[in-house]
Amino acid sequence: MSDIASDFVRLHATLAPVPFVPEVRLHQADEPIGLWELTEGEFRSDQPPPFWAFAWAGGQALARYVLDHPEVVRGRRVLDLAAGSGLVAIAAMRAGATSVRAVEVDERAVAAILLNAEANGVPVDAELADLLDGDAGDAEVVLAGDVFYSDAMARRMLRFQLRAARAGARVLVGDPGRAFLPRERFRELAVYEVPVPPALESVTVKQTTVWELNPGRPGAAG
Repeated sequence: MSDIASDFVRLHATLAPVPFVPEVRLHQADEPIGLWELTEGEFRSDQPPPFWAFAWAGGQALARYVLDHPEVVRGRRVLDLAAGSGLVAIAAMRAGATSVRAVEVDERAVAAILLNAEANGVPVDAELADLLDGDAGDAEVVLAGDVFYSDAMARRMLRFQLRAARAGARVLVGDPGRAFLPRERFRELAVYEVPVPPALESVTVKQTTVWELNPGRPGAAG
């Protein structure tokens, strides 16, 4: 990954423990709105928001669940989709995964994942790619934190996850009540009260659920 992307992450984010997952330290931004404007440059809307710079509720809950239930990933190959900061990927490695592939569409996110993995002393394979029209490769577990935030993303994500599950992977997601989560397709595993930045969520705590995909349930986009 480019030195420019890595330098940007170091300059605009501070390495600090994650509120709900203090075992993990991430490069996190102090002030979201300013960084958001900075990453968009001259008001360009094609640049993805800096998802890598914050510990979003869905990722915090999923990372907490993985660390508290290491049997989910221990000895398995893991894919972390839309990995953001790499929080979930790092948690999976610390819980004993054989390997973790963390995939993002933002070059700065990939840089952040590599920096965060190094800071936590675990190896993570960070990849710049959009996998959602493909498959999960050899992953035995697919993890995704807070990915059902828009209709278009939810449809693509669900189709990918269904393909992965039907190929034999276990699929878990963390979601803080986003409108586009197809709840009829999932079974609840755990519920947490997760601290979040008020500037992002307009509250200080979000009730967040860890779900497991059930590919046999009806009503999915196929």
